[in-house]
Amino acid sequence: MRINHQIRARQVRLVDDAGGQLGIVDLSKALQIAREKNLDLVEVAPDGVPPVCRILNYGKFKYAQRKQEKEAAKKQRIIRVKELKIRPKIDEHDYQTKLKMAWKFFEHGDKVKVSLQFRGREMSHKDLGRQLMERVIEDFAEFAELEAPPKDEGMQIIAVFNGKAPVHKAVAKPATPEPEKEGENG
Repeated sequence: MRINHQIRARQVRLVDDAGGQLGIVDLSKALQIAREKNLDLVEVAPDGVPPVCRILNYGKFKYAQRKQEKEAAKKQRIIRVKELKIRPKIDEHDYQTKLKMAWKFFEHGDKVKVSLQFRGREMSHKDLGRQLMERVIEDFAEFAELEAPPKDEGMQIIAVFNGKAPVHKAVAKPATPEPEKEGENG
């Protein structure tokens, strides 16, 4: 944004500090009006013909703009893809540990990419790998959705999971009977 003497146009469409249109004026007159009010002349729409300039306190304007950007950044949710690497001959305990790790990733709102890697002679037993991937899909079903189905990519099978939104159970309030009004229904 250009301010005060950085503005290059001869004439500008001027908006005062209250938001009122002052029309098209020469740049020198617009700068003079801004100086009289102890404010800055800021070019807010440089693409307009003529460019639109506003009279305002530039320091307060930048502060408010930074504050809005910070609020917007707080509301953004960054989703990361975490990868779990497993092998077809994985032991049961190791498998359960990987399952717990995936569950933690889903709790944090991350996606999980499961890579089932084959080495050497394991390539001739891809059917065992597919069975293991089916087991992973079944075990993840209660807390994750399958986003990308298992894909055979040479020496590995890859599937991507997205965590389900946590279900918050509403606390039921105990029903309190309403006091009966006297004199009704006898």
